[in-house]
Amino acid sequence: MARNPKHDVLFEPIQIGPKTMKNRFYQIPHCNGFGSERPLSQAYFRAMKAEGGYAACCTEYCSISPESDDTHRVSARIWDDGDIRNLSIMCAMLHEHGALAACELWYGGPHAPCMESRCVPRGPTQIPSDFEYLTYAKEMDKDDIHEVQQLYVDAAKRAREAGFDIVYVYGSHSYLPQQFLTPYYNHRTDEYGGSLENRARFWRETIEQVKNAVGSDCAIAVRISTDMFMGEAGTQLERDALPFVELVDDLVDVWDVNVSGISEWGEDATPSRFYAQGRQLPWQAAVKSVSKKPVLGVGRWTNPDAMVDAINSGQLDIIATCRPSISDPFLPQKIDEGRLDDIRECIGCNICISRWEIGGPPLICTQNATAGEEYRRGWHPERFERAANADNDVLVVGAGPAGMECAMILGKRGMRRVHLVEAQDDMGGIMRWIPQLPGLGEWARVVNYRKIQIDKLKNVEFIPDTTLDAQGVKDYGAEIVIVATGGYWATDGLNGATHDTIPGADASLAHILTPEQIMVEGKAVPGERVVIVDNDGYFMGVSLAEKLALEGKQVTMLTPMGHIAPYMHFTLEAPNMHRKLHKLGVEIVTYHMPTKIEAGGVTAAHVYDGDGHERTWEADATVLVTQRRSSEALFRELKDVDGRDALAAEGVAALYRIGDCEAPRLTADAIFSGHRLAREIDSPNPAVPLPYKRERRVPDSDALEDDLRELRVRREREAVPV
Repeated sequence: MARNPKHDVLFEPIQIGPKTMKNRFYQIPHCNGFGSERPLSQAYFRAMKAEGGYAACCTEYCSISPESDDTHRVSARIWDDGDIRNLSIMCAMLHEHGALAACELWYGGPHAPCMESRCVPRGPTQIPSDFEYLTYAKEMDKDDIHEVQQLYVDAAKRAREAGFDIVYVYGSHSYLPQQFLTPYYNHRTDEYGGSLENRARFWRETIEQVKNAVGSDCAIAVRISTDMFMGEAGTQLERDALPFVELVDDLVDVWDVNVSGISEWGEDATPSRFYAQGRQLPWQAAVKSVSKKPVLGVGRWTNPDAMVDAINSGQLDIIATCRPSISDPFLPQKIDEGRLDDIRECIGCNICISRWEIGGPPLICTQNATAGEEYRRGWHPERFERAANADNDVLVVGAGPAGMECAMILGKRGMRRVHLVEAQDDMGGIMRWIPQLPGLGEWARVVNYRKIQIDKLKNVEFIPDTTLDAQGVKDYGAEIVIVATGGYWATDGLNGATHDTIPGADASLAHILTPEQIMVEGKAVPGERVVIVDNDGYFMGVSLAEKLALEGKQVTMLTPMGHIAPYMHFTLEAPNMHRKLHKLGVEIVTYHMPTKIEAGGVTAAHVYDGDGHERTWEADATVLVTQRRSSEALFRELKDVDGRDALAAEGVAALYRIGDCEAPRLTADAIFSGHRLAREIDSPNPAVPLPYKRERRVPDSDALEDDLRELRVRREREAVPV
């Protein structure tokens, strides 16, 4: 298909300083957990986006010194020649696809915990971090200021040597340059504090020095948070950001505009639960109105018409994406080719961010199971090899997220026939009703994308309203059977805190309900007072609390954890979720575990109270969000009752299970489970994942022998005769 002419503006080249982007698509700086110490994973991950049509791709925040060490999280680093060599691989691969390479130079100040390096960071004022625990900076004197500015210059030169085309002097998200700009961090009384001109001095001088060092070879980018939403103390658009832009516009080649500080950067990486696409346009447009340079900005852009409107209205020059580029690295190419229904749209769940926040590579994506697997597993989001056993028929039982993904990938791998059988009237499984919860409408894209793709595959047939028992599976005639029957919420209060049920918990009773009973079966929630018992710790309990409160119920959330929905801290949803529930009048009770549920109330004890003191909350209804269980009855009967030989006699050569049927998990992991099995369906044992490549330093055997020899000599020298 041809590109829609109204999208032509997205593919116009644009000049940024000494460099030219071939179109207006830019992969914003974002983390993936690889840094510079997994150079091939880093390079393959970014290069996939360049292959998909992005004109420029950036590193994540790239530390310029051991003083800026964010461990336990993973940043890139450009400390020395080794980092130059490692990051040069990324640059070379991006250039191979005609894309520019950008490096975001980062100094964290008090927000750098330095757990690995054990260095002491420097900052404008000695104030502890509002993001990290027990992390202080050394207050910078004039020598410190000059030394840190030289760190930026040295890092910029290394970036140029590595092959980067764009170099950032990164300040947003409350990092060092913006700390100087912001009264919240800057309490100085010298020429680097006080007035706006003084507070801007460190950042302007640093930009100027970096530009003098590499500006004829590299474009200079500045990323700025235009509003920290902190009132007088934080950066403000009119008072600070716009005057700063005007002050340094002559030095900058491209502005990267966002909002928020570090404590609530979910205001920048906005969850779809709270914010629609393009939320930051007013701030980006304000910078565009005063700057003579190109302005780029994120907005969780997935709709090309919205992208065009942002450019044609003069609010942006360059469409910058982070999460949409993870969800679909080929977003630009698909727009260019007019294949809009093939775009794997980001759902804004922030599962990708959660993995970085936790500190472990790789990042994951609910929509794109290949994200982070480009090098180590060799997966490509758009290319699929024909399976060696493609002459087999496959039966996938269950059309939830894992089943849909598995059937789709098997179809793309050329299996002769794939039958996706579902007991309900449509595919989607758990993702048919989760998007009906407040704020989660965009999560329906998980189902919509896969339905469209499956409908295009002539070798995949969806069969609804069909329930198969073990005999039905054996009689079906498929050589490969994959059970994807999902999971369900425990009806008896079984939970991970006590590893036991809750006395009185029985969802067959009118006053006790599970999420499925409310959302799928339509079971009535009796009375006005509802207690939600939440041992899950993610979105389900708080979403039901919001839903029921909006319906006029008096809701109490009771959890044995120290916070409600603690996983939401990793997805950046927690602050706004807490605000919303507070506004709705939901009572939050932490560190309490139910000991008894009755028709009139829930009795619970404090989890750290050894005396067993209990309290009772009056309740007309109790909702159990305690743990999930696998719906594995069909799989167990086929595997344990019938067995391999009996199945083989019926023509079933292989039996597997995927998704929540194997173990309840994040939707992203359930989808990965289905994708992984389909990718490896022709491996020697598809039930067991193939080994993946690891990037690791293995000590040289000769060097190790030298170290051991030195150790022996030292021990002999230090030995004391008895």
